[in-house]
This record gives sequence, structure tokens and C-alpha cells, in this order.
Amino acid sequence: MAIQNPPVSQTRSFSTVFLIEMWERFGFYGMQVLMVTYMMKKLGFVDIKANLVWGAAAALIYVTPAIGGWVGDKLIGTRRTMRIGAIVLMLGYALLWIPTDNASFLYLALGVIIVGNGMFKPNAGNLVRKIYEGDDTKIDSAFTIYYMAVNIGSMISMTLTPWIRDYVGEHYGDDWGWHTAFGVCAIGLLLGLANYALMSRALKHIGSPADHEPMKLKRLAGVLAGAVAMVFVSAFILHNELVARICVYAAGVVLLFIFGYLISRSHRDERAGLIAALVLVVQTIFFFIFYQQMSTSLNLFAQKNVDLSFSLFGLHLFNWIPEQFQNLNAIWIVVLSPVLVFAYNTLGRLGKDPSIAAKFAWGFAAVAIGYFMYGLGARFAVAGQVSSWTMVWGYGFYSLGELLVSGLGLAMIARYVPARMGGFMMGAYYVASGISQYLGSVVANFAHVPKDVVDPVVSLPIYIDLFDKLGFAGVVCTAIALAMLPLMKKLSASHADVASAREPLPAVRSEEFDTP
Repeated sequence: MAIQNPPVSQTRSFSTVFLIEMWERFGFYGMQVLMVTYMMKKLGFVDIKANLVWGAAAALIYVTPAIGGWVGDKLIGTRRTMRIGAIVLMLGYALLWIPTDNASFLYLALGVIIVGNGMFKPNAGNLVRKIYEGDDTKIDSAFTIYYMAVNIGSMISMTLTPWIRDYVGEHYGDDWGWHTAFGVCAIGLLLGLANYALMSRALKHIGSPADHEPMKLKRLAGVLAGAVAMVFVSAFILHNELVARICVYAAGVVLLFIFGYLISRSHRDERAGLIAALVLVVQTIFFFIFYQQMSTSLNLFAQKNVDLSFSLFGLHLFNWIPEQFQNLNAIWIVVLSPVLVFAYNTLGRLGKDPSIAAKFAWGFAAVAIGYFMYGLGARFAVAGQVSSWTMVWGYGFYSLGELLVSGLGLAMIARYVPARMGGFMMGAYYVASGISQYLGSVVANFAHVPKDVVDPVVSLPIYIDLFDKLGFAGVVCTAIALAMLPLMKKLSASHADVASAREPLPAVRSEEFDTP
């Protein structure tokens, strides 16, 4: 429970977390936007290997916060764990700054980043919850602003780091271009940590019980030793494709087994909610397969088959670097979020707010339209290159789908899962999301383009074939979601009858609202 200290305003406490989160996302997305093409262009990986390595890293990035949240809550404190996580992340990006093109060194740096993210991510979001604990009137707006931090940081870095890579590469050599761009990510974390040091007094009264106890050096040493071990375990997994595949598929089997066990052993009154949660978790897994294309197949498509010039009515506006197209996701999220909030509020006042299951169906329909946009753009391609505006509209529909599906993930867990299972099920949700990140990279490899193929006319149909299949997969997911609506309505009604007699569950946001 947060102990309120009147001299420190909630706004100042929130600003402290907001700013370090913004700089952390600046570093993370600045690295992510370049990583797949770095592995291909500097390390000589084929697209299949680069996709799978990043897919395994993304899976671990989603799984480790479940451990980091526990460390913050139970061992060394939420504030301490978040600060250590930011320092570890800065070290990971600094390792990428070193001008070496050794693959094993890259795996080690990614291992450091994975561990840092696991310690930082859940604890930053938990601090925001604790700042506004018991103040339901402010929590929604606080998380909306916090969500903007994610997108402000990512928009700036996804625009900046590709430009820095090209500018420095042109003037000082290609090696320095890549590594200086990664170094900027480390500088971003350094700025965030410096700002946090200046403002940290505003958070002294916020945190888990462990934050308000003297630091036990033996416990801290144990956490740091575990973090170092996890770095090497992560590097080993990234280095061995077979091990990564075994870990991912084994985690999926274990997750399904645990879900089945919980449902079979749950009280009859709880079963309907758990089944509803399982259905929606499976649908979320499918969504993240679509999501992972942004940094893999869509990124490589922009490298080979997109006209980088933006023109309007024959007037040239500007050019983009291929990696910068990933920025469209963050831009559309910022544009569409207030529109959806307005729509939900309006429908709510009219008593017609759609169910989570219905929003999932709409989300998959939007994703399907987004992927079909690329096929439509290919019909008007010139010399194998589609218009840059095709990417704008494709990302627009995809981003709408993200808000409707991914943005409701943990809120769904809070609504349908019994409170005594809530913590475990939220961890399970992140594990499921990590599994689907890896599966998304496997799917991206269906658009494998041989290294000797440089003609856009040859590579265009390879990518469009994958995007069309993803569009049809989105249609199938939409149809399944619509077909499940009567069952979900029945399960929700059964769950609501039981839940109405209990204390309401606290509001919970997805990774996007507290933040693969």
C-alpha cells in the first residue's frame, strides 16, 4: 500500500516514473528497429536466422518480467529493482556500442538487455499503480498518459537511430554508423537515470514493503548472481536455435496443461470465467503472431519493396529510411487511442459498450484488412516497389487491431480470473505472448528471400504471398471470434452472476498501458 506523503504530489511522483519510462522505451525501440537488419547486413545472417534469433529474444523479453515483478515485490523492492533494471539495460546497449561484429558478443549483449527489461518493465508499471492506489478517478487517465510515454519514446528513437546509422556511416564508416546508433540508446538510458536521480525523492513513499526495509546485502547479491546467470542462459538460448525451439514449444505445452489443470480443479462457479479467459488468451496468442511481423517480414519488405519517397498530388514531401516505417505503428497508436476512448465512452453512456470478445473480433477484422492492403498496393507497384502510402494504411488498420486486442489482454485476465489466481495468470499471459512472438518469427520465414535475390520484382510476390495468407488468417480468426460470441456471452453471464457477489477486481492494463 502506498503511504501518502502530502508534500509530494501524485503528479510529481508520476512524472518521475513517466520520464524514466520514456527514456527506457527510447532505448529499447531504438535498438529493436535496427536489430534484424543489423544481423543480416553486418553479421551476414540470412533472413531466416535473423528472424528466429530476434523472435527468441522477443520471447525472453516477454517472459522475464514475470520474474522481475516477483523480485521487486518480494526480495529487494519495486523502486530498487526498476533502477537496477535501467542500469542493466544501459549496459546492454553500451555493449552494442562496441564496434565488433562477433555474433556471440551480440547474443551476450541481448542477454543483458533481456535481463534488464525483465527487471525494469513490471516494476515501473507497478509504481504507477501504487502512486494512484485507491484513487480510481485518476488511474485511467494516468495510465493513458503513461501509455503515451511508451509511444513518445519509441517514435523519437525509431526515427532517430536509423538516421544516425546512415549519417555516421556515410561520414565515418559503416561500422561506426551501426554501433553509434546503438550507443545513442545507451545515452538515452543514461539521461533517464540522471533525471531519475534528481527526482527520486518524489518516490520515497511509494513502493512494495521491501522498499521500506533496509537493503539486505546477501539478498541483493543473490539477485545480482541470478541476473548474471540469466544473462548467460539467455545468450545460450539465442545461440542455439534448437534449444530456443524446444524451450518455446515446451512452455506452450506446460501452459496448456496448467490451464487444463486449473479449470478441472476449479470450483464450478469459477470455471466459466477460466474457460472464457483461456479462449481469449488463445486469441491473443494469434494476434501476437501478426504483431511480430512488424520487426521481421514487414521490416524486410520495406527494405526491398517499398518506394521510400512520400509524395502527395505529385508534390514530393520527404523520404524515409526503410526501418523508420516501423514508426508508423506508434504514430497510429497515438492518433487512434483518443478516438477509441471517445467511442467507448459514448457507447458506454448509451449502454451499448461491446464486450471484450466482440472487440477481439473487430480487432482481427482490422488486422486482416491491414495485411490485405499490401496485396492491394502490389497491384499498383512500379518496378516491384509499392507506394509508401500502402505502408501507412496497412499499419493503420493493423494498429487499430492492436488497440482492440492487445490493449485488452490483461484487463480480460482481471475480469474473468478468480483473484486468488490473478498473479499467476498474468504471468501466464506474458509467457503466452512470448511464445507467440517466437511463432511470429517462424511465420515470417515463410517469406524467405534468398541472399542472391536483389530484384524487387522477384521478391515482391514472395512477401505479398505471406501477407495475403496473414490476411486470410485474420479473416479466419475474425470468423472464429464471431462464432465464439454466443458462447462467450454465456460464459460471461455465468461468471458475472458469481462475481457480482464478490469484491470487484482492480483495473489492470495490458503491457501497452503499463509496458514485446
